[in-house]
Amino acid sequence: MQDERLFISDCHLDAGRPEITDALTNFLQVRAAQASHLYILGDLFEAWLGDDDPASAFAPVIDTLSRLAQSCEIYFMAGNRDFLVGDDFASRAGLTRLHEPHQLQLGDSRVMLLHGDSLCTDDHDYQAFRRVVREPQWQAEFLAKSLRDRQQIAAQLRRDSVAAMSMKASEIMDVNEDAVATLFEETRADVIVHGHTHRPAVHAYPGNLSRIVLGDWVRDPSYLSWTEAQGFRLNDPRVHQ
Repeated sequence: MQDERLFISDCHLDAGRPEITDALTNFLQVRAAQASHLYILGDLFEAWLGDDDPASAFAPVIDTLSRLAQSCEIYFMAGNRDFLVGDDFASRAGLTRLHEPHQLQLGDSRVMLLHGDSLCTDDHDYQAFRRVVREPQWQAEFLAKSLRDRQQIAAQLRRDSVAAMSMKASEIMDVNEDAVATLFEETRADVIVHGHTHRPAVHAYPGNLSRIVLGDWVRDPSYLSWTEAQGFRLNDPRVHQ
């Protein structure tokens, strides 16, 4: 098998959208089975409230990931919807958790992986919320609650989030270019790969640098591939290369 890396994010698996679960299961069984590595860069789930959640609706994906892991190295990075994914889930799915930003060397390129929400620094309210929920103490206290209580809290947070987003300009919810420039400078990356914004694209920067934004899964799979021979290719029906 050739060294082919695949990158996905923002599947937002939800019990109310079984077509996405089916699409991802098929992608894992067919396309990802041809690859040597798969990187999931956050928001695999619409919400993940703890590894004690049976999550029966997602059993086909979890089982498929576990089988895929026998031939493909699978890595997971938390997003803003599934930052409570823990070691138990990682063991069930056969994947390795990554902390962001994570650096890869692919060919001659230094590649930096992240979910992408940390770059949306113009959204001050969200960044304040992000700092709170990423604190180990907050997570421990939240996970100590009953699953039913967590579900109710998450539902209210989601309603609050939808209401808040409706009041924000779309530019606020996109990445801040100064934050992008800082990440390039501090990490000396050649390529930044992230999701979160649901705006799939390949952005070019001076100095032969690039930022690749993964798409969310609407109807068709959205993924990035890399091989030594072809480099990066963003496979998304909304993007023309």
